[in-house]
Amino acid sequence: MGRYLPIIMMVLLAIYCVVEVAQAPTYAVRRMPRWLWATAIICLPLVGPIGWLVLGRPNRESRNDSVKRPKAPDDDNDFLRGL
Repeated sequence: MGRYLPIIMMVLLAIYCVVEVAQAPTYAVRRMPRWLWATAIICLPLVGPIGWLVLGRPNRESRNDSVKRPKAPDDDNDFLRGL
């Protein structure tokens, strides 16, 4: 079982990264287009997923999440004014 553990971990990391690429907004992905990241993750077993996590994954600056949004309707003054 010990010799299969690194392979299982690499496969799980690749699956995680492919799902994350699929769910990432197109405008927020850094360095390369999403389809190229997905290809790199699938074709380059260890380098692709690590590259995605370090270089391609959307961050706060690329998503423009600097605007603070209310977490609940009762925290939103505009919503409360409309009631």
